[in-house]
Amino acid sequence: MISVCIATYNGAKYIREQLDSIVSQIGAADEIVICDDQSADDTLAIVAAYDDPRIRAYRNESNLGHVRNFEKAMSLSKGDYIFLSDQDDIWIPGRVQTMMSRLNENPSINLVASNFDLINAQGQAIGEFRQLGVAKTARLAQIGSIFLGKAPYFGCTFLMRRNLLRSCLPIPKGIESHDIWFALVASSIGTVLNLQEPTLLHRIHGSNVSVAKRRALLVVLRSRARFLWALALRLISFKLKSA
Repeated sequence: MISVCIATYNGAKYIREQLDSIVSQIGAADEIVICDDQSADDTLAIVAAYDDPRIRAYRNESNLGHVRNFEKAMSLSKGDYIFLSDQDDIWIPGRVQTMMSRLNENPSINLVASNFDLINAQGQAIGEFRQLGVAKTARLAQIGSIFLGKAPYFGCTFLMRRNLLRSCLPIPKGIESHDIWFALVASSIGTVLNLQEPTLLHRIHGSNVSVAKRRALLVVLRSRARFLWALALRLISFKLKSA
């Protein structure tokens, strides 16, 4: 069973196009879990209009922010395979089949990520993102590349196994990016596969949660320190449970 987890917030402008690109690629027994973070527009009304039993939508009682909203959606999922999805992208036809087949090539692979193409608010092609290279075979090298920002992982490109989800949740407090957290844990306990081809169209517009801007070095270092500490604690907890 496949679960597609979507965190929405004021996504009425694009959510229909994204859902249309997803529902045609999943099976009758699969599900789409949507957690809405107190949208003030028609996002939930558009979702409800699908009248599709595979779609389960929840409205948060308070605004959680994008990391906790994704965490909630993932915690409510039931599938053995979990895709993450932004509310404003478009999945390329064949994405599910391609990523599922690559994930199942090797049982040690617990996360598949990919590159993507870029579109603007009107859906017009504006470029390509090909900065995610082949994952490092050495575990420490792979983790180091993530910490140094040389392996840019985007959660909207993720497909993971249920066992990775169990290992990553709950997301530690102070973690600002579920993308990096999942990539770090996945690289620490299993194998990550980076697809060089694009699997989705990533929309760039004025309301994106993630924006491309340079942060102060001290802010970046503090963030990385939180990730390192949280990862160390999580790995220690795994060792204690297995002892």
